[in-house]
Amino acid sequence: MHNVLVTGGSRGIGLAIVSRLAEAGFNVIAVARRESDQLRAAVGGAKQGNLHFRSCDLSAIDALPAFVKSLRAEFGPIYGLVNNAGIGTEGLLATMHNSDIEALIRLNVLSPVILTKYVVRHMMADGEGRIVNISSVIASTGYRGLAVYGATKAAATGFTRSLAREVGKVGITVNAIAPGFIDTELTHGLGVDGRKKIAGRSALRRLPEADDVARMVEYLFSEGGRNITGSVLTIDAGNTA
Repeated sequence: MHNVLVTGGSRGIGLAIVSRLAEAGFNVIAVARRESDQLRAAVGGAKQGNLHFRSCDLSAIDALPAFVKSLRAEFGPIYGLVNNAGIGTEGLLATMHNSDIEALIRLNVLSPVILTKYVVRHMMADGEGRIVNISSVIASTGYRGLAVYGATKAAATGFTRSLAREVGKVGITVNAIAPGFIDTELTHGLGVDGRKKIAGRSALRRLPEADDVARMVEYLFSEGGRNITGSVLTIDAGNTA
């Protein structure tokens, strides 16, 4: 049973990913600062006992090497890594606090890069591995009030393409998924009219769901994804078509 590490696995897209991968037979380690009620229920309901929660403050960069070492000691080789954890703080750049800018870049860029460094070392020694970075369509389309967030998600796609080149020769794939506005608790804050407006702009006239992203991760981790690397896969119901 392949071990898969999913950051930000306690809610939203991350929770959908851990649930889908556990159902598909992977041994999933969900990482977040705190275990949500939904994740606790998912861990308890995993029929094969193959869904686990491990707490980590991913913004504490210096703790990441020891964290990865502890996971490998407990679970063995890590086959898959999903860098999903992140924050989406809004704010116009001109008035955004420097501390908020730094926190965004720290958790959305520095943390996944350093975490991947220590995980991919072991993958390279093992001769296999799958990495998926969760980006956003905002990285390429832009959105008012999300300049810093957009910069962090553009970093994720640039990181994906170059790392794929670095580790492909040893059998590791690296891809990014760029979701559009997903039907989660975050978009519920837009209200019914706001959600309808966004859905109306898409080719399929609907918002994609978190499980659509989870299904794509499952595919990339399966035999079907063995020759897909360095790609950015958009899931937005055709909003940017």
